[in-house]
Amino acid sequence: MHLGLWAVALQASIVLAASLAGPTVKLDSATVTGTSSGSVSRFLGIPFAKPPTGDRRFRLPESIDPYSTSFSATSMGPACPQQAVKLPDLTGLPADAANFVVNSIYGIIFPDDEDCLTINIIKPADATPTSNLPVVAWIFGGGFEVGSPQMYDGAVIVERSIALGQPVIYVSMNYRLTAFGFLAGKEVKAAGVGNLGLHDQREALRWIQKYISPFGGDPTKVTIWGESAGAMSVSLQMLADGGDTKGLFRAAFMQSGSPPPVGDITDGQKYYDALVQGTGCAGSSDTLACLRTVPYKRLKAAINDSPHILSYQSLNLAWLPRADGVFLSDTPQKLVQQGKVAQIPIVSSDCEDEGTLFSLSILNVTDEGQIRTYLKTNFFPTISDADLDTLLQAYPQDLTQGSPYDTGFLNALSPQFKRFASFQGDALFQAPRRFFLSARSGKQKMWSYLSKRGKVLPFLGAAQGSDLLNIYGGGELTDYLIRFATNLNPNGPGSTSWPEYTNLSPSLLTLTDSALVPIVITQDTYRMKGMSTVTNIMLANPLGIPPNV
Repeated sequence: MHLGLWAVALQASIVLAASLAGPTVKLDSATVTGTSSGSVSRFLGIPFAKPPTGDRRFRLPESIDPYSTSFSATSMGPACPQQAVKLPDLTGLPADAANFVVNSIYGIIFPDDEDCLTINIIKPADATPTSNLPVVAWIFGGGFEVGSPQMYDGAVIVERSIALGQPVIYVSMNYRLTAFGFLAGKEVKAAGVGNLGLHDQREALRWIQKYISPFGGDPTKVTIWGESAGAMSVSLQMLADGGDTKGLFRAAFMQSGSPPPVGDITDGQKYYDALVQGTGCAGSSDTLACLRTVPYKRLKAAINDSPHILSYQSLNLAWLPRADGVFLSDTPQKLVQQGKVAQIPIVSSDCEDEGTLFSLSILNVTDEGQIRTYLKTNFFPTISDADLDTLLQAYPQDLTQGSPYDTGFLNALSPQFKRFASFQGDALFQAPRRFFLSARSGKQKMWSYLSKRGKVLPFLGAAQGSDLLNIYGGGELTDYLIRFATNLNPNGPGSTSWPEYTNLSPSLLTLTDSALVPIVITQDTYRMKGMSTVTNIMLANPLGIPPNV
């Protein structure tokens, strides 16, 4: 009798140990163990490429060797090297508002490491290798300078998809940032190693094709999805290889990001030269080879000395994607004009006040002369006086026309703040979205939304990133995303009908603060003159040329 009880206890302990061990998947000859919680399972921090360290620094990502050793995948890997970001000196309500947005969306700096190319999978716990579920592949934002998948809980998406009866797999990836991922200059162009962060994303998408099936995903049903720099990355994945997706994805969902108005990779030469000087490589006959040997801490310190996303030059970023002749055969907006775009269903969106957060650094710019000098020095070093006149006429010093929009004379941190916020939001986000959608009208299915929620946030209004609180909080956008990934159409029972976007009817699903009517359908016809003006000016004067100082 005692032996029988012992046998029962032993069997129970084996079952308990198996459950505690967590769910497993087989990748090549390795067993990968994750964790389960409720209805979802997580497999985190899986390497998808060889470490971009040592001589692999500043080189294209290399595919991972077949997995041969079993391992646990229970925590996310470190972030890729981050750039130090400092908030402008603010006090009172402006500081409180900026801290809220930055710390909840951009400002969390995670432990980072140069060995960072890992991928994360969150799936329904009952998904099997034969489930063939749609996949949403998340690319985080952060100005190509900061960010990590650790900022976002994809379990919310998966749990909601299960509740809707349309289960999906959630994947998030790391990619190289700052100079590690977006080094620029003639040396970089000659070596064919520009836009490494975009190449990392592409490698992660290739990994999904090869390995998502064991998790229950269907490699033919991948939707790429991102916000801000992540959304720009999504759009640039659509432009790579002349618009050929190579079967890596079938749809794209973009929040606050479209093909950006950037120029050639050689425009960033000044930043390359500064990095070479700051790391002691100036005397080398091969400065790129020298940069591969610089100690990590010294290289990172030199990168931290370069302008960041909240520096005085603001969104004229030092480290960002540029036309390199390899990943991007031409500047993004010219590729759009040439029609070299993946013909897949897309969602492209913006928040109403995209430019406010990024305009806090220029509060000392207070009059007409100073804004002219600022724009010509920091944003458009090559602009003509006539074009500058046209631009300033399109974005006048009228507080009632500035951003945060529809707030009258309120939120004027300085005489030029709302004006500059309106210009920046349109130049980098709203106008590129409209330009992109207008060019693609009639060529593919498209939907667009505008988030006006959060207007009560002082000085920032419906700032960039505020819609993330909806989609990662299980709001209306969560359902639209899931249905879009599943059916290539965001519409479905229980949601406001979302019309397609065309030039004849540029419909916007508009999210409002109204409790009675939280969603309305509007038309994408606001600020037509301003956006048309800024689009034409930025086609002639692309972003990414260092300030003329």
